[in-house]
Amino acid sequence: MRTAVTLGLALALGASAAGCGTPPADEIASARAALERARANVGDAAAESLRAAEDAGKALDAELAAQDAKWFKSYDRTRELAVSTSSAADKAVADAAAARERAAAALAARTKAAAEERARLRTTAVQVGRGVPPPLKTKNVVPEYPALAKSSRIGGVVEIQLTVGPDGKVADAEVIKSVPTLDQAALDAVKQWEYRPTRIKGVAVPVILNVGVNFRP
Repeated sequence: MRTAVTLGLALALGASAAGCGTPPADEIASARAALERARANVGDAAAESLRAAEDAGKALDAELAAQDAKWFKSYDRTRELAVSTSSAADKAVADAAAARERAAAALAARTKAAAEERARLRTTAVQVGRGVPPPLKTKNVVPEYPALAKSSRIGGVVEIQLTVGPDGKVADAEVIKSVPTLDQAALDAVKQWEYRPTRIKGVAVPVILNVGVNFRP
């Protein structure tokens, strides 16, 4: 009789313990939402941080599966992993934002430096003529005729002033005689042209020259 009572009490306690093992639904939902935000916003900007968040999410899922298979459940570790997943996902988002800010700052610095270099070359460049021979073109790029201009039979010559650096590359290009629908195509082409550097007394110098880009419909 005593054995039966003891067994019944143990079963009752076991059932009670099993019933109290409730997953931390709010923490799990927050972790999964944070992970989805990270997947949507991080991309390649913080790939390593995103992998860490993904690994934390996998550990959370594995722990949930392990507890689901048990009769006596304990979700303390699940709660810890959910919090860790949320933190890792938030860190990935923050790391991505910081990386994008750094990339934007670096791009702005490069753009500023390039503009300053173009300005410097314009002020120090010598005009072709009066004893300064035109540089020899070594690379030509044919402009792409804009489809709308071609179908409308719009043609003409776009005149552009080039600043060619001492390295022979086009440092700056400015339209001085426009054909509005053709200007950008002409600029896109001439900026890719390259020249043999002009030398004065053996020293490569930047030069300014005018070129015409002819579009024949």
